[in-house]
Amino acid sequence: MKQKMTKMMAWLGGAITCAFAVSAMAAQPLVDVAWIKEHSCDPNVRVLDIRNKWDGSRKGDYQKGHIPCAIYSDYSSAGWRAKVDNTPGQMSPVAKLEELIGGLGISNGNHVVIYSRGTNALDMGSATRVYWTFKALGHDEVSILNGGYFGYIADEKNPVEKGTHKAMPTKFTADLQEDMIPSKDNIAAASSSGGVTVDLRPAHQYLGINKHPKASRYGTIPGSVNLPESWLTVNGGSKWRSQSELKQLFAAAGVPESGEEYFFCNSGHWATLGWFASSEILGNKDAKMYDGSMIEWTNDKSLPMEAAVNLN
Repeated sequence: MKQKMTKMMAWLGGAITCAFAVSAMAAQPLVDVAWIKEHSCDPNVRVLDIRNKWDGSRKGDYQKGHIPCAIYSDYSSAGWRAKVDNTPGQMSPVAKLEELIGGLGISNGNHVVIYSRGTNALDMGSATRVYWTFKALGHDEVSILNGGYFGYIADEKNPVEKGTHKAMPTKFTADLQEDMIPSKDNIAAASSSGGVTVDLRPAHQYLGINKHPKASRYGTIPGSVNLPESWLTVNGGSKWRSQSELKQLFAAAGVPESGEEYFFCNSGHWATLGWFASSEILGNKDAKMYDGSMIEWTNDKSLPMEAAVNLN
């Protein structure tokens, strides 16, 4: 009897140790369809569907079909971004984000897995933007579904749930990582001292040929290199390029794989793709994303600009 009890205690101890080891494992930046099929309804997992009008989704698409147990939050209107100091698209105030996230049933102990529509790099940027927001709030247990929703339903055998799935509202407490949110002064200092600033916009905007409607000047931040966001996914789609491919692309664009570097675009959307590639896939934890980006920068006339083409 004593021997059986000893064996039972040893088994329980091993099971507890194994469970702790699994729970303690850091969330991977990217998960695939096989992973989401197995874990979408796990008690500790919160799958977050962020499809929205900007990616071509229509109202009601979530109700017509979503990954089982996924909760819904419209990226374009739920409050993930806000106008701050006359600059649109900035990270919403922390208190509002805590309310939003907690209201979705996401607590500090949950592993959040985000998916976008899955059509192109632009909508993958929605996923990387929300991912970056969680990281900036101090929540590290977060991942992105590689390929998005369309990547999931590409196999008709994968289960789809209709209607609305909701989790019980809970409390989410942020631990703001201020070093992840550089100001325009930080960018100006990097630019003037030969630091690395990386423009994720298309080449025609980087060169100064065209501009975003809300940017007031043409061109880019002086000294910046161009790494168009569409390079980072396969054929500009919603599936990420491999680590080795990203290394080649970074080298071609003149972007180092390590060291402090600042990624920007027009409004802090595309820029999160560059930050995600550098920080989360290539492992450069000194990479940062400039939230204000060109809309904030160009509207401050005291800040310099550089344009290879001057048509205006």
